[in-house]
Amino acid sequence: MRRVEELRRLRRLEEESGDPRLGEDLISRLPVDVLRGIITLLPTKDGASTQVLSRRWRPLWRSAPLNLEAWVNSETMGKDVATIHDTLRAHEGHVRRLSLIWRDGHDRRFPVVESILGAPELDRLQKFELFYDNVCSQNPPVPLSVLRMSAALRVLRIRSTRDGALQFPMETACMLDFPHLKALTLSNVNIMDSALHGLLSRCPVLESLVLVGNRWCRCLHISSLTLQSLGVSDGFSSVEGKLEKVTIVDAPLLERLIIPRDKWQDDFVVRVTQAPKLEALGYLSDGISRLEIGTMVVQKLVPVSLSNVVRTVKILAINTNFYPNVVIDFIKCFPCVEKLYVKVRYYAYFNNCLDLHLKMVEFINYQGNVEDLNFIRFFVLNALVLECMKLVTRRNKCDVKWIEEQHQKLQLYSGASRRITFDFQADYEGDSLVHMKHISDLTTNDPFDRSFCQDPV
Repeated sequence: MRRVEELRRLRRLEEESGDPRLGEDLISRLPVDVLRGIITLLPTKDGASTQVLSRRWRPLWRSAPLNLEAWVNSETMGKDVATIHDTLRAHEGHVRRLSLIWRDGHDRRFPVVESILGAPELDRLQKFELFYDNVCSQNPPVPLSVLRMSAALRVLRIRSTRDGALQFPMETACMLDFPHLKALTLSNVNIMDSALHGLLSRCPVLESLVLVGNRWCRCLHISSLTLQSLGVSDGFSSVEGKLEKVTIVDAPLLERLIIPRDKWQDDFVVRVTQAPKLEALGYLSDGISRLEIGTMVVQKLVPVSLSNVVRTVKILAINTNFYPNVVIDFIKCFPCVEKLYVKVRYYAYFNNCLDLHLKMVEFINYQGNVEDLNFIRFFVLNALVLECMKLVTRRNKCDVKWIEEQHQKLQLYSGASRRITFDFQADYEGDSLVHMKHISDLTTNDPFDRSFCQDPV
């Protein structure tokens, strides 16, 4: 709604200015297809509100591709479903995106959901997001209507609550065919190794894959000529069926490998055989028992040998409880890193050296104690081309007085580079590492950058 109000405000300013050039409605003069594209990118309510802007805009909403966000609650199921069907029938344009939040109570009325997904208005659906909120700990199967939409889908996201995870049967995976699917996310879904690999084999143009908190896929095997971004998170510390191994055999276009979790079991293994374009890697933790990238081998963040390094990685994120000297030794395995994200809880003073590439460091859970200051001061004095340090603190806000105190503590006058800027950011939930949507967002090359945060759908 704020977007629409801003458009109306600009129109009033143009009309009141008296300048004929400013008073002219340049946006409304754009081609109809462009205006429809603008409406399609807006949330459902904002898109519908564009009808009040002018006569030119009034008929465009009903003919523009629909971006529909819908809710189905077990307590108001009849009314919710009727509203969705009425919206679909009343809209003249095809449905581009459907985000369906399905909250189930004490029953599983799949025919209701199937009736929505089986509507003919969804034949050209390009983006489908299903969030299943099950409060009674049942494990229903993924709706079969997803099969009918699979031929046109570009983006598919299926999420469910941990207590009531959706089941992805093997027979369903064998029936699927996604010739145009570019982004796939499965979160808290029960799916066997064979079913997942069968599903991936039917996605010939897949560019982004996100797997979060799924069960019964113990070994993930990736071989894809198109995959650019891979995010894998177990989400369980001691649950049967958790992920144990990730093997990337051949991924010539893979640029990002993301493991956004705090804790992994001790026997977790990541092996990358062929990924010549890998640029972003993290959050790596000492819980990963073995990490292999090409000929480089690391065990719990400790390099087996420094003779083999990975020069393609430019963005690195680390989550560890080890001392900073261990972190620095680990960084040596990636000599061309330009942006470094570190989440460290325990520190010790150390002395070492850095290369000439590191330009940005983000420090999460900054408290301003002596250990923190020693850690930061090391980079200030030794990172010769360092430009920015982002210090994320678990505070409600960073007021001016507190920031001034931190600047004094950091002794900025001793910096090796006068261009270094310190950016203090308040984040009360500083333990969060990376949002799963950042992994599938290929418009930015840095999935760890918090400035690109998106609201979850």
